[in-house]
Amino acid sequence: MSDLARGNIPIKSENDIVAARRVVRDLATQLCFGVTDVTRVITAASELARNVFLYVGAGVMWWSILDQCGEVGLELTFEDHGAGIPDVEQAMTPGYSTSRGLGLGLPGVKRLMDEMEIHTEVGKGTTVRVRKWLRK
Repeated sequence: MSDLARGNIPIKSENDIVAARRVVRDLATQLCFGVTDVTRVITAASELARNVFLYVGAGVMWWSILDQCGEVGLELTFEDHGAGIPDVEQAMTPGYSTSRGLGLGLPGVKRLMDEMEIHTEVGKGTTVRVRKWLRK
């Protein structure tokens, strides 16, 4: 698994969103996540990759396999150099959307994953890091 412990995929097109989903599915499956958690991680990755493409046009998804004190997990980091999120608290409000969507994006991702961090600076970009831990 060491050759898959870290990696990245650029997100510049809708095909890259599909590729990101495939990579995440393969990693989560190889880590022996259950079907439900594999689906959760794929859904979260798809939403975050779609946000990068929709709102910025380009970015990158980084992945890392985590092993902390015997706890195994998958960390996904989505990075862009776009306009940033002016109001993270508002963006995390269920139902809020700037794209006339359902507004389930970031709040939905938070519910699907075990951990979520957002670092953003207006005019410089956004980094969203999420983690899912393997349940024993």
